[in-house]
Amino acid sequence: MSSPQHCGSPAAPRSSCLRPLLLSAALTLALAAPLASAQDSKLPDIGSSAGELLTPARQAEYGGMMLRELRNYGFLLDDPLVDDWLQTMGARLGSNSAQPRQSYTFFMLRDRQINAFATLGGYVGVNAGLVLTAEREDEVAAVLSHEIAHVTQQHVLRGVERAQRDQIPILLGMLAAVVAAQEAGGNSSGDATMAAITSGMGLMQQRQINYTRSNESEADRLGIRTLARSGYDVDAMAGFFERMSASMRGNAGGYSVPDFLQTHPVNTTRISEAKARAEQMKKDTVLLTTEVPGGVRQERVDPADPALSDPLVRRNNPLLPSSMQISVNSLSRGGTGQFEWARERLRVLSADTPGELATEYQNLQRAQKSGLNDAQRYGLALARLRNSGAAEARRDLTELLKDHPDNLWVALALAESESRSGQPAQANARFDALLRQHPGSRPVALTYAEILNEQGGREAGQRAQAMLRPLLSQSGNDPVFQQRYARASELAGDTLRASEAYAEAAFLNGRPEQALMQLQALKKQPALDYVGRARVDARIESITPTVLEMRRQGINDPELERR
Repeated sequence: MSSPQHCGSPAAPRSSCLRPLLLSAALTLALAAPLASAQDSKLPDIGSSAGELLTPARQAEYGGMMLRELRNYGFLLDDPLVDDWLQTMGARLGSNSAQPRQSYTFFMLRDRQINAFATLGGYVGVNAGLVLTAEREDEVAAVLSHEIAHVTQQHVLRGVERAQRDQIPILLGMLAAVVAAQEAGGNSSGDATMAAITSGMGLMQQRQINYTRSNESEADRLGIRTLARSGYDVDAMAGFFERMSASMRGNAGGYSVPDFLQTHPVNTTRISEAKARAEQMKKDTVLLTTEVPGGVRQERVDPADPALSDPLVRRNNPLLPSSMQISVNSLSRGGTGQFEWARERLRVLSADTPGELATEYQNLQRAQKSGLNDAQRYGLALARLRNSGAAEARRDLTELLKDHPDNLWVALALAESESRSGQPAQANARFDALLRQHPGSRPVALTYAEILNEQGGREAGQRAQAMLRPLLSQSGNDPVFQQRYARASELAGDTLRASEAYAEAAFLNGRPEQALMQLQALKKQPALDYVGRARVDARIESITPTVLEMRRQGINDPELERR
């Protein structure tokens, strides 16, 4: 038996040090929060104080704190291509929601449990397992629409309102739930994590927020409207719930109920209501088809929408080509057209070990009469690329690109494989061509920067730094960008910008104390000019309160304690 570890010892894991404090914190607020009985929760009434409890800025602050801590614990899956796909889909849904001006941040977690959740500040998380389980993008969009509705109707904030004000910091409860989930064990390090997060300090669903049946119904009702307005299949919500419910029944006896069904209880009544709403939605809306670059876009709209009276909006007219008519035919499917590629990339990035991933693709190949489809071939090539098989991956991706010459996912993977298999010049030429085709593309720039940083040398660093610099103003909250920009600046010999970017990356990765120390050291550099010093001073001032609050709560960075 190993000897017990104390929080002051270097060997003590962070979770063991935080657990007593955080679990007691979560329990305190859980006891303080009254268990409200189910009630009709319609649109927020004018007299509700939910919006007064936390300002929008404060809500966003709590959401950002949660995101950084989840990243610190290694739960987030930060990938430029996946993030771009998720944000594109989420922004499309958010702009068609009940509150299109609400700011949303969508993020992916590497956990393979089936779950999604929304929290303060418009932060919406999706587990990789949900995407892997979905059969099409419409189903993922249906879940996101449901979560967006929880945000627009302030269900999360109303749950927080039920707790006593200023009982203890909301963040601590969330952290307690994370730690408790990790201590619970399971098939993977992330088992039950998201279910436990939902119980933390009123931020999530079911246990602490105690979402009522009417809240869930309201989220379903508004979510399906968002789904329709965004051009997705309105049958997807009921279809996904039905498949999850059937999966649970078919695996009775020792089967672990998906977290999604724990926080979003599904029964036959709810499924039937979702189907009925979908049918009614088809009757109450029309499909508007409009020309866009490269093709047409179809979206469901309310015939009473004032925008349809705009003479610039084309309507049914026998003189117009059929592609430009408003029709009531079945809604177009496919969404962004990137779902299958995103799903396979997530399969690779969320796998625990290369061996498990290889077995997974072998099982997929045996289960399909025609073998792996093109997206799965892409995933298998990625798996080889990540497992020291760059040359083999390059051959597979070269063949795949012939069939999909305009596919950015395949082209980026091929360029990576070329560089890592000893063909850096060819890889850089391909990256340069992709930059010309996709100017300002975050996935292209960050992937290219990663490869240049791997190639090393001052020239590669300067090249990467120059390429990333135009994105600097819009990447303040992007830890992947900050890390790669820091390394590029370091290679280029720009140590001041490298130090600043490394500090930002530390902060965004949930290590504010390290960020503060790095900024304080940077401030002492004599080469720092007036503008740079003012920028560093501003960041020190903004980060210091977070560090002081964490110290007050007894949360210390174990990496600093070991130094």
